[in-house]
Amino acid sequence: MSMTNDERKLAELGYKQELDRSWSGFSNFAISFSIISILAGCFTTFGQAWNNGGPIAISIGWPLISLFILIIGFCMSELVSAYPTSGGIYWWASKMGGAKAGFYTGWLNLLGLFGCVASVAYGCATFFDLSFSSFSKGWAEGYSLRRVFVMFLVILIIIAALNIGSGHFMATLNNISVWWHVAGAAFIVGALIILPENHMSVYDMFSMRVNNSAGLAGGETSGTAFWFYVLPLGFLLTQYTITGFDACAHMSEETKGAEHAAAKGLWQAIFYSAIGGWILLLSFLYAVQDADAVTAGGGGVAVIFAQALSAKWAGLVLLIASFGQLFCCTSALTSASRMMFAFSRDGAVPGSKMWSKVDKNKVPKNAVIACAVVALAITLPALVEVNIGSADAPIVVPTAFYAVVSITVIGLYLAFLIPIYQRWRMGDAFKPGSWTLGNKYKWMAPIAVVEIVIICFYFILPTTPMGWPSNEGFDIKFVNYAPILVGTSLLVLWLWWHASVKKWFKGPKTTV
Repeated sequence: MSMTNDERKLAELGYKQELDRSWSGFSNFAISFSIISILAGCFTTFGQAWNNGGPIAISIGWPLISLFILIIGFCMSELVSAYPTSGGIYWWASKMGGAKAGFYTGWLNLLGLFGCVASVAYGCATFFDLSFSSFSKGWAEGYSLRRVFVMFLVILIIIAALNIGSGHFMATLNNISVWWHVAGAAFIVGALIILPENHMSVYDMFSMRVNNSAGLAGGETSGTAFWFYVLPLGFLLTQYTITGFDACAHMSEETKGAEHAAAKGLWQAIFYSAIGGWILLLSFLYAVQDADAVTAGGGGVAVIFAQALSAKWAGLVLLIASFGQLFCCTSALTSASRMMFAFSRDGAVPGSKMWSKVDKNKVPKNAVIACAVVALAITLPALVEVNIGSADAPIVVPTAFYAVVSITVIGLYLAFLIPIYQRWRMGDAFKPGSWTLGNKYKWMAPIAVVEIVIICFYFILPTTPMGWPSNEGFDIKFVNYAPILVGTSLLVLWLWWHASVKKWFKGPKTTV
């Protein structure tokens, strides 16, 4: 039987075709577009930006940070074109930097993908809960972390069941997701422009500052601490929303014409999401009726919708976003399972034989289930109630959710950093694929590396003064546990590498 160009390229990289290559270039673009999901991140982490900077963190911060992320995406597009494998980032690092670089990259990528599944599914549960509360006053009494957590568990079961179906079914689902996001976002923007009686002025949208961080920088909206500590924390909105685009690489073994299609799909998913997300976020700001009330309500979008729209309209907007988030976490689980499959195929995950198995539908079912279980485990701290308000005006926030968001950003972007740096170091010795940056890598790669280092530093910092051990009001429940989980994971990996892994792990294994 003659080999296709895709199968030949994969064989050159050392693998036989095991997964079902039925995805089109549009489907490949669609999975990253779905995981980026402006109906997910723009809704679930809006409060992070409002509380840490206010409107300027959104109106100005979004396009600024998006530009840096697009540069990172261009660097990765060149890499996926050269090495279109399911292992994606891990495989690139191994090829250019050796087994040790590949080992750390793979685990950071996997940790970030676990966090992505967990955070999006938890956000999805929260927004379905808000939707049902808007439509029915009898749905539930107040906000409940336990009720949301149960819904989160149900969502994990649903998306795992969807992923266990055929790979072709997932491709179709991602295609539908793109149009849901486009039409849904357009509908929401229209509703927020037309229906509210009043609107925030454009001047305020691009100039208003808020510090609702429970005391960081003394609660001030000016000064060094505000500009260089509080405001950058608000950029988590953009950095978290526009991530997960490595899915184009993870699905490259299932994509036709992957050498070009996956590279193109990756940067286009970032570009179109950045534009659509900015328009959507500006419509949120434009609909604000009472900025002080939004701040008092914790900065969440539900407060804005309750101000600007009737209960039914607000519920409909939230429901549209909730289904968008369901598409998003379904795609995130697809990406995570393919990474776990590829990494296990090379023997780097305990129980590798189990996770690298594919079923009769050519789907790594065991890896799908494992990823869902890990996502559940790392979100258990979300059951701990954290009140950043007062006894008279309580504001219950899922601090653990923001920690999982930070884990996602840190894990994924550190994994991106390693192969980007390795490609930069290789210089002209790097052999590009059909999609290449040419000499532009010489300035793009260092910018990408520096941006990733800076954001990873910021997102391990406490988001409230009570999270600093030196603070009188310190309490463990306020701690951003992202650095604890990431740091502990890196320590375990370091010990494991030196005690055992370096003796037997030689990087990607060939199956051809």
